[in-house]
Amino acid sequence: MVRRRGGPAAASATAVASPAVVGTVAVMALVYYSTLFVFLDHWLGLGTSAGAAHAAAVSLAVAACFFSFVCAAAADPGSVPASFAPDAEAAQGQGLKSRYCDKCCMFKPPRSHHCKVCKRCVLKMDHHCVWINNCVGYGNYKAFIICVLNATIGSLYSFVIFLCDLLLKEHEFHILSVKIVYILAGVLFFFLSLTIGSLLCWHIYLLCHNMTTIEYREAVRAKWLAKKSGQKYRHRFDLGTRKNIQMILGPNILCWLCPTATGHLKDGTDFQITNN
Repeated sequence: MVRRRGGPAAASATAVASPAVVGTVAVMALVYYSTLFVFLDHWLGLGTSAGAAHAAAVSLAVAACFFSFVCAAAADPGSVPASFAPDAEAAQGQGLKSRYCDKCCMFKPPRSHHCKVCKRCVLKMDHHCVWINNCVGYGNYKAFIICVLNATIGSLYSFVIFLCDLLLKEHEFHILSVKIVYILAGVLFFFLSLTIGSLLCWHIYLLCHNMTTIEYREAVRAKWLAKKSGQKYRHRFDLGTRKNIQMILGPNILCWLCPTATGHLKDGTDFQITNN
């Protein structure tokens, strides 16, 4: 008997109801509120032209981050089509093997993996992200990386505003509550900027090499074996930086930062490979 896989609607409903998603949105709101109404207001004042300009920029960054976050959390990362059947002849020509998922009781395309959390196979699965309570795969990877980019920009912007307020203005640090607020805010902003910025750098590397997190782990051993035999290893789906970026973000550079511009995506069951 073939097991039923969770559909996109079920995945979206679960994501919205997740405590991790609610917590992530709460952190966004906390950072936004403290940046504008505590540190920026104390540094420049929201009534000044400079303060209003910074407030508009921060609001834009947070809004863009929230929108891409919702897109990544609510979108279907990619379900294996029920009609999918492996082309054994084509797979052998590309050096790929047809794989069968014992849990879903069906064949899965290249680069697809079974998620134990979502309990289904996901096309071009990168990882299961607890913060969006959804898999990051073929259908929502663009929204995910744009979300990480916007979150990095927002975190760094908030951290700079915090530092300007801390260093350029006088404070009543003899009051314990004021001291605690600034210490906690500094730790939070620094931690978010460091962790999210590092995550962005990691996924930019994967993006430029057309590689997923799972494939990177597999490539580590493949590189070792190639080096041991005196050969050079290159990821089979690495088509060059420009082509790799276009495959994820799209051919139109004006639409790269729009998480809903995914018209360039196909069915996610077939991928071009390098000739090298």
